[in-house]
Amino acid sequence: MGISRLDVFYRRLLLTKLFIGGWGKPEDLKRIFEFRKIIGDREKCKTLVPVDYPVYINKTEELTDCHIHDGFFVSPLEHLVPGILPQEAVKARFQFIVPKRWQRNRPVCIQLAGTGDHFFWRRRTLMARPMIKEAGMASLLLENPYYGYRKPKDQLRSCLKNVSDLFVMGGALILESTVLLHWLEREGYWPLGMTGISMGGYMASLAVTNWPKPIPLIPCLSWSTASSVFTTGVLSRAVNWAELEKQYAINSVYETEVIKLLEYCGADSFKMGTEMQRNVDSLENLLGLAGALPIKDGRFVKVEAQSEVSSSLVNSSGINTGTITTHSVGHGKKMNSQKCCRPSLHTESISFMKGVMDECTHMANFSVPVDTGLIIVVQAREDAYIPRTGVLSLQEIWPGCEIRYLNGGHISAYLFKQNFFRQAIYDAFNRFCLKYPSSQ
Repeated sequence: MGISRLDVFYRRLLLTKLFIGGWGKPEDLKRIFEFRKIIGDREKCKTLVPVDYPVYINKTEELTDCHIHDGFFVSPLEHLVPGILPQEAVKARFQFIVPKRWQRNRPVCIQLAGTGDHFFWRRRTLMARPMIKEAGMASLLLENPYYGYRKPKDQLRSCLKNVSDLFVMGGALILESTVLLHWLEREGYWPLGMTGISMGGYMASLAVTNWPKPIPLIPCLSWSTASSVFTTGVLSRAVNWAELEKQYAINSVYETEVIKLLEYCGADSFKMGTEMQRNVDSLENLLGLAGALPIKDGRFVKVEAQSEVSSSLVNSSGINTGTITTHSVGHGKKMNSQKCCRPSLHTESISFMKGVMDECTHMANFSVPVDTGLIIVVQAREDAYIPRTGVLSLQEIWPGCEIRYLNGGHISAYLFKQNFFRQAIYDAFNRFCLKYPSSQ
């Protein structure tokens, strides 16, 4: 299966860089790691967001076919992890688009924003208004942290400044989606579901893992983990690797914290056993993902008694940069320094990126949705943004979900296949109504 030339060409046209500020504060990363252990477990999250969490409507506009309500509330993440959100993102804003006439029940689909989808115009025009006309379905458009009114003043367009911003965005959207689902239930809307395109589909998937009831989910052009998107997909070319490498190696204080985090990742026993086995010879198994332990002078080795571990180092361009061999010589004996050299900073940075992103974003590290039969995943066959090789598919993580494939790549599907996305939404909602007719 090839990759879309349009995806590659489009990415080359965009010259702005991601993560120009680097990894983010080490102390923030550690707080995010700790909170991920809570938010990744649905049972632990039952009481994080009260069912009567306050939501406010501050403006209503009437159009020919619908009412548009603008609303807001304080993000629960600000209460649970104080100060982790930029000040501009603390207030969560949304737009609720309600048909004047319902066709059947009072269905509402929460739509989360994809990359670059600031404010509400794009989702309202391409998805919400057509959904009113075609199915009489309401849409609630939540604005992502770091986007639109919630964008920090020092952030350039859609380019997240720090790697940690992506994790904060995900944690905030999980909790904020829960607030809105509770609010919609209180207001008597039914059935409720979630969707999103690209990054929005991934964030919607995260949110559903936390919801304690069956719910339709339609992630379009989504992924199972962000690590492959930012390290091997065409988007990896937009990452400011120079700044990440500099922070990783030059700043001794930061590097010490990074090493602690790498140990933390390695010791945390990820849930991707099948995926790890597929990549048993790759660098991430030598480093953080498989329990690598740092030794003096910043060198990393995986210690196995009476064994030898080898791994080819491949940089992001696919060029072999050499082989590391380490010898375990038993407790109390020194490592043969000539047999072990530190990998390149670029390779180490990629490995650390994979480690922290898999820890914080891999869907296998979150609870499985209550009913995976209500999930319809829409994917593009030639998607160059979201690599499928070497990563667990959503079908493997969520047995029972349906996968629908579109011809073409990420950009062409986003531009020309919105009707396929909407049809998948209608099908998932109809499936829910047939399966749970008495849940209203």
